[in-house]
Amino acid sequence: MNSINDTLPANYIFNKPYEKLIQLLRERRPSKVFLLVDTDTEEHCLPEFKKKTEQLPINEVFTVKSGERTKSFDTSVYLWKKLAEHDADRHSLLINLGGGMITDLGGFVASTYKRGMDFINIPTTLLAMVDAAIGGKTGVNLDHLKNQIGTISSARLVLFDLSYLQTLNEKEVKSGFAEVLKHGLIASMDYWKNVNSKENVLDQAEYMIKGSVSVKSSIVEKDPNEENIRKHLNFGHTLGHAIESFSHKTMETPMLHGEAIAHGMILESYLSYKISGLEKHYLTDIITVIKKHYELKGFSEAEQNNIIDLLRYDKKNKNGNVLFVLLKNMGDAVHNISIEHDIIKEAFSYLNDH
Repeated sequence: MNSINDTLPANYIFNKPYEKLIQLLRERRPSKVFLLVDTDTEEHCLPEFKKKTEQLPINEVFTVKSGERTKSFDTSVYLWKKLAEHDADRHSLLINLGGGMITDLGGFVASTYKRGMDFINIPTTLLAMVDAAIGGKTGVNLDHLKNQIGTISSARLVLFDLSYLQTLNEKEVKSGFAEVLKHGLIASMDYWKNVNSKENVLDQAEYMIKGSVSVKSSIVEKDPNEENIRKHLNFGHTLGHAIESFSHKTMETPMLHGEAIAHGMILESYLSYKISGLEKHYLTDIITVIKKHYELKGFSEAEQNNIIDLLRYDKKNKNGNVLFVLLKNMGDAVHNISIEHDIIKEAFSYLNDH
């Protein structure tokens, strides 16, 4: 893909999102409406949501603790029980108001309760708006391992209210921006250049979000079940998810998703330079841009070994082989690339040097 498509899927709503929500409820007449939030969105986003949706008949609000550790099977059981206690049925609706943890968790709970009930995502973070809330992937973690249990199930609607971005701190904005950078690297060199044109990431929020929605939705439409090119969306995530899981296991303050993916993109860009033909000046460009936005961490040999060991849990693996997504060129990715551990160690040495 060399350019961004201006046409977005009909269920991704930017214009008058709450009017569309009310309209959907009038048309579908769900038996009950439930709202899922975490403690952060309950404080920072729920009051504004209630002001904008006074006509909305919410039967119950479910609140879970903020943080990635909440995205678990235990929390799913808790929410399934809550839905059952409040007589939810297959014709009920769950609205997920929050970041990627909430849209992943809520989508998983809704898609499995009574073998599937409707859900709507209202993402409140940049990460959720450009990635987690779109594309139909839902899931929870298995202990410290990312997204090991889940479904592919599309939200009935995804509603975008960019005012929620004002509730984010700088680290949370940067976490979402990593996925924006990834979309440029795998799909459009022009998009990559444009999203790097401003110092303040949120100065171009609408352009970024619509651009990333366009990139991801066009790929998902062609390959909904991740049998082929949808794997390209995992660029930076093979090592990035392993680093994120390692940080949750060993660090007092774990890395945010986007911080781990930023490291993963540097590592996998180096692998692209070594294996799939990415030119050296593009590798330099990538690390320069990422260093501008993220504080990079080096990894000792023991830490590298632990991270490499975690690669065996990657969802793209086949017959025990770890399969990577790499770049042939800016905006042009390839998938199902198997790489020896000594070359991965070489990539870590490159990261440590920078």
